[in-house]
Amino acid sequence: MSLTATIYTFEVDLADHDRQVYDTLFVRAARHPSESEEYLWTRVLAFAAEHAAGIEFSRGGLSAPDEPAIVVRDLTGTVTSWIEVGLPDGERLHRAMKAAPRVAVYAHRDPTQLIRRLSGERIHRAGSLEFYAMDLRLLTALAPHLSRRVTFALSISERELTVSIGTETLVGQITRLALSPA
Repeated sequence: MSLTATIYTFEVDLADHDRQVYDTLFVRAARHPSESEEYLWTRVLAFAAEHAAGIEFSRGGLSAPDEPAIVVRDLTGTVTSWIEVGLPDGERLHRAMKAAPRVAVYAHRDPTQLIRRLSGERIHRAGSLEFYAMDLRLLTALAPHLSRRVTFALSISERELTVSIGTETLVGQITRLALSPA
């Protein structure tokens, strides 16, 4: 018998000063039983940081290996941004870079080994790949706040995240990393 996903609902009061995006987001995310709290928080924060018209979590999630964690489509249904969460392999990123004009990766763990491993791989348009590391301390601090319904305010300024959740204010950074040429 397979385990089923649990649905989480997030209400996010977003103030992204970097991109001049101010909105209230109502995000429903299915969490697979094998998915850690930190991974789910990374998906939600990446969704907010990338918020744009046409953004959605992929239909299949972890069970659809040919789809990104988050996708942005234009009005015709064409993928404009492919957003991965976690530590994808080079072959997956190579396919993603061929499938979408923009690909971003948000790592939920220490990305040092991944960056080193990917630097030796052949990835289509590797110089255009956007790679971000979420602040591990922020993700760890957010993990206990995960419940089926979560409301929080998120302010983004110069890639610094300020999360107001309950009575706490948590601060962390999204760090942009670069791949070394192969």
